[in-house]
Amino acid sequence: MRTLCCGGLLVLALASPVWGKPIALADILAAARRNAPQLLEADAQVRAAQARRLTADGAFDPTVDVSAETRLTGYYDGRWIDGRYVRPFANRGGYAYGGYRISDGSFPLYEDERYTNQLGEVRLGALFALWRDRAIDERRLARGQTDAAVSLARTEALIAAIGVQRRALEAHALWVAAGLRLAAYQDLLALAHERTAALDRQAKAGAIPTIMLTENRQAVLRRQALVADAERALAVAAARLSLFWRDDAGQPQTPSATQLPARIEAVPLAPLAVDGAAPLRPDVVAVDLRIAQARDRLAQDRNALLPRLDLKLEASQDIGAIAEGGSSRSGTETKVGVSFSVPLQQRAAQGKLAETQASIALLEAQRQRIAEDIGAQLAAVSTDVAAAARLLALAGEEAQQADALARAERRRMQLGTSDLLRVTLREEAAADARVREVDAALRQALAHAERAAAVADIEGLGLGN
Repeated sequence: MRTLCCGGLLVLALASPVWGKPIALADILAAARRNAPQLLEADAQVRAAQARRLTADGAFDPTVDVSAETRLTGYYDGRWIDGRYVRPFANRGGYAYGGYRISDGSFPLYEDERYTNQLGEVRLGALFALWRDRAIDERRLARGQTDAAVSLARTEALIAAIGVQRRALEAHALWVAAGLRLAAYQDLLALAHERTAALDRQAKAGAIPTIMLTENRQAVLRRQALVADAERALAVAAARLSLFWRDDAGQPQTPSATQLPARIEAVPLAPLAVDGAAPLRPDVVAVDLRIAQARDRLAQDRNALLPRLDLKLEASQDIGAIAEGGSSRSGTETKVGVSFSVPLQQRAAQGKLAETQASIALLEAQRQRIAEDIGAQLAAVSTDVAAAARLLALAGEEAQQADALARAERRRMQLGTSDLLRVTLREEAAADARVREVDAALRQALAHAERAAAVADIEGLGLGN
């Protein structure tokens, strides 16, 4: 009547009529991955983090500044225009720049620096941070933080996906198990209905007392109640599965009983490392990324306590014939400058430094706790998987024995060596054993789903590329 095998897939065949086009486990996983709202939300978070990364890159965008001025009235008639291109350094503090300016007319003495030769002046320069902002500054911190934020958003999206797929596995297994239970009770009810006509004929012929008709009717009603309750459970399981079984528009669709598979599927067990360790879990990766972000902030907090020492270099060259400014503009002019400043009191920076250090200590403690929880979870899940396999094997043997006894008791009744009460009890015991086999298969499927989530089995959860 049923075929049971354990391997990559757990199989529990269903003794039932044709079930139509079944919804396989892979179909549910694919639908949930495409259209589950939690995963769409996580994808949106990733895109938002990528947008913030682009915003952080904007701090390194070059800029062009242009200014111009002309005197409309007064003794002096000077006019000038000045353009400047500035590009920040990507990997160190400071920036490089280049510029061009040109002037015409006369300027007062206090604006003498505005004079240029007839074709203007070109200049190149750079400012280098030698102490504070040399290794890190606010711009590079923001870029590093948003880099980590993108990775963190992707990791959290994976965490959400693992949770969704695990629940999809559970919902599918519960739905199929509900269908298998309903089939078991429907078969049990069918046996009572089949016996009703024969008992009616025997009672009319006076071969059996009419009380046996009442006894059979009681069995029919009891089994009808079991079927009704199983139908309710199947409807509830189908409604739960609809949250993962979605159409192309992302809308939930309730599966029908005709789409029930003939067996409960369990994801294959992903192999562990030789030492029994699981792959690095995304929740651990998320904590590591937050620790990396905190350490970058710590570096910036320490940077804020340093004195500022900047070096500036510039070279300029006037071109063209000598203009109103005179010959002093001719030749190449080079400049070197140094600026130095020391913060006298840094209580705000010191407070931020202490806060960041405390945050790192907190995150490291959280990581240790999560790692220990994972170890305990893996041990518990491994125990559940082994116990479920053993329970399923025993339940299968029990179901076979109970079914054989029920068939034998029916033959004895046909031969007149048994009675309706014993047959009824044997049939119901066989149905109960069959349901326990379904429950054991369900338990193994759920244990496999839990283990797949515990070891972050990407392929088994249908999250592979």
